[in-house]
Amino acid sequence: MTKQNPKYIFVFGGVMSGIGKGIAASSIAKIIQAHKYSVTSIKIDPYVNVDAGTMNPTEHGEVFVLSNGLETDQDMGNYERFLNVKLPGSNYMTTGSVYWKVINNERNLKYKGKCVQIIPHVTNEVIKNIRGASVKNKADAVVIEVGGTTGDYENVLFTEAARQMKLKNPEDVLFVMISFVPYPKKIGEMKTKPTQQAARALNEAGIQPDIIIARSDKPIDKKRKEKIALFCNIQKDAVISAPDTDYIYEIPLNFEKDGLSSTILKKLGLKNGGVGDLKDWKKMVDKMKKAKKEIRIGMVGKYFGTGDCILSDSYISVIEAIKHASYNQSRRPVIDWINAEEFEKNPKRLKSLEEYDALIVPGGFGSRGIEGKIKAIQFARENNIPYLGLCYGMQLMVIEYARNVVGLKNANTAEIDLKSEYLIVDLMPEQKEKMQNSDYGATMRLGDYPCEIKKSTLAYDAYKRTSIKERHRHRYEVNPKYIKQIEKAGLVFSGQSPDGKLMEIAELPKEKHCFMIGSQFHPEFTSSPLQPNPLFQSLIKAIKNNK
Repeated sequence: MTKQNPKYIFVFGGVMSGIGKGIAASSIAKIIQAHKYSVTSIKIDPYVNVDAGTMNPTEHGEVFVLSNGLETDQDMGNYERFLNVKLPGSNYMTTGSVYWKVINNERNLKYKGKCVQIIPHVTNEVIKNIRGASVKNKADAVVIEVGGTTGDYENVLFTEAARQMKLKNPEDVLFVMISFVPYPKKIGEMKTKPTQQAARALNEAGIQPDIIIARSDKPIDKKRKEKIALFCNIQKDAVISAPDTDYIYEIPLNFEKDGLSSTILKKLGLKNGGVGDLKDWKKMVDKMKKAKKEIRIGMVGKYFGTGDCILSDSYISVIEAIKHASYNQSRRPVIDWINAEEFEKNPKRLKSLEEYDALIVPGGFGSRGIEGKIKAIQFARENNIPYLGLCYGMQLMVIEYARNVVGLKNANTAEIDLKSEYLIVDLMPEQKEKMQNSDYGATMRLGDYPCEIKKSTLAYDAYKRTSIKERHRHRYEVNPKYIKQIEKAGLVFSGQSPDGKLMEIAELPKEKHCFMIGSQFHPEFTSSPLQPNPLFQSLIKAIKNNK
């Protein structure tokens, strides 16, 4: 394309939260990418937290880790999965991170004695970050998702920054509002009034939506589109229907059916080569729909409950990685949430695990449900059930083996019991020193780290190479003191750091178990629908072979 100014597409949410704003933003980015434009995505969280690292998963959802180690909102994972790219830390900001930068600038006299104000200094920092991300990613188009819901006090700062960008370069900025259109069955018709009110709230902030994406449980009909267009002051072809779907990866295809990419490109003055190249994407979605043979996977964890509800978003990347690998191999995954605490209260319930084709213990922190997880891991090992342990799930797999095979009774992790005679998982010496100095953040391993894989192992069969990089988010490590003793008893540490000090992958040899492997890293963070992560691919293959 002829080089021109980057285009900026702001995505706002209307009516209520949880309507799939992140998936819609990812899908918008995908369909523009399909027209051969370089696209990147930014998430703005209105929270005062500097990053997402301290947020409770049951309240905010999964903490997604970028390759550079930044802890972010789970929507950054959606962007990476849809675009099949690695995003830099500059693509994520929060209210806290913006104010942190402005306050540091003020302390360092960067404003030359001026009275520092929200407008223009804080909004200028937001705009600077957005424009900087476009440069760093060499992007033709930038999709910016503004967190929260229209009318929230928290996101006024970012709405104002968007307004200023449009004012300065109107031909380069586009506003999209994702709104919910309820369909009360007792009334018998879709109601557009909430969307009209959301558009009005945006208008009050100085923003007129260019496009409205109408979310509902069924497609929006012509009459409702006309009504939204009339009362929200937009063109009829700028009202896009976004009905519920069983497959989030179908949403870009649905958007294309409604001509969304053509509308966006036209409004931004970009060349439109017709229908975007989504052939591989469509093949992938078709394969998902055709997969009929079910496999049952039990997810043994603790971050499930929030009141009377189940919050699967706590493990959204794990869920998507399972789907990527399963559908890739023509299997339909059925995932059950298993509260590990149930096995602590009633060990007889372990028998129910026989119903599953595989068990996964995902990452986590703290002591709650740990003994239940260890019992589930033991059951998987003794009953030849395919098992995948992620981060904490690998550490507990090693502890279970140390207790019940090596004979190190009451073996534990320093995270749970510092007084244990056998600290199989512990802080490394340099980490302990930082902890003593209250430097807690520096004790975490975050982001990409290299791993060397031994040949003739499950790990090598999965990755087909001896050197890999995967993302981490943890503080404790398998204690080097016990490595030889554990390996002598049959467990293999098939992946290690290049210097051999950190254990990255643990597994049981094929002659001992059909498939039992754990990774200290989080392979789910690097999985995408077109390129499933190798460890998840191997798990699904093991399920098929075991059946």
